Amino acid sequence: MSSRHHIDDFMRVRIIGKIEVGRKITDVAREFDIAHSVVSRLWKSFKTTRMCSTRHGGGRVRSTTPAEDRYIVLSAKRNRRTTAQQVANQFLAASGKQISRKTVARRLRGGGLYARRPVVCVPLTRQHRTARLQWFREYHNWTEQDWACVLFSEERKGPISDMQYHGVGRHHDQWPHAPTCGCERYIDEVVLPHVRLFRGAVGDKFVFMDDNATCHRTLAVQDCLDSEGIQRLVWPARSPDLNAIENVWDALGRQVAGRNYHPTNKNTLTRAFTEEWDKLPQQLLDNVVQSMVRRVECCITLHDGHIPY
Repeated sequence: MSSRHHIDDFMRVRIIGKIEVGRKITDVAREFDIAHSVVSRLWKSFKTTRMCSTRHGGGRVRSTTPAEDRYIVLSAKRNRRTTAQQVANQFLAASGKQISRKTVARRLRGGGLYARRPVVCVPLTRQHRTARLQWFREYHNWTEQDWACVLFSEERKGPISDMQYHGVGRHHDQWPHAPTCGCERYIDEVVLPHVRLFRGAVGDKFVFMDDNATCHRTLAVQDCLDSEGIQRLVWPARSPDLNAIENVWDALGRQVAGRNYHPTNKNTLTRAFTEEWDKLPQQLLDNVVQSMVRRVECCITLHDGHIPY
């Protein structure tokens, strides 16, 4: 088997010269350790074009520069719901250069971004809808002031650690992000150092919302919450559209994706999330908390179905 994978112009000239003086293609291929088919195609090409070297410079000229390619990828990362055509329109407004939707798609593929079929929502059974409707009716009379006393949390799998806890209160300078895996660590690394802290800052009206994770529902966790005077907010299953922290997490993810230097390991990713969290405007957190009244009303209007939040 031949071992050469590249033939430069100098070797091409030598191969053609040996065949011109009468050497057989098989002997030349064996001498240069090249496949017989490669030497045969080279000889046929020489007889047609009378050229030994390969031609360079064919094909269409790229319509965008490397800097413009990075701008296209960055624009898509800043808003993950933007379509290729919308990115092309943004590029036209920023640079004055017209590019097609397919060009944008190719640049995004080059940047590691691929199209995904969007999942609109998680499926709801009749039991889920009944539980959601009961929850809506129970909290329909809550005001913005009532929701402002709620600490929203979420536990999701992510690249920082196996499980991440995120809390949103009225002041975003305190961001709990302790890894949890089991009720003991959940109590020691989340409830006591963070949830209890918010409980003391808000007062007796404080309510803690969790997302029904298994480790949240143990007797040990409930005993800890009771001992600290922490009231738990009942939460319907399969209802991420009601959790205000989903919007905060989405905004945080866009800011991290829009950084000039992307995290390359766990430590840099943790630092990036912490830095971008500090940059989140307080108005953003206020808006998502204030939206809870509208969410409940919208759910009742849509007959306990998913809402566009």
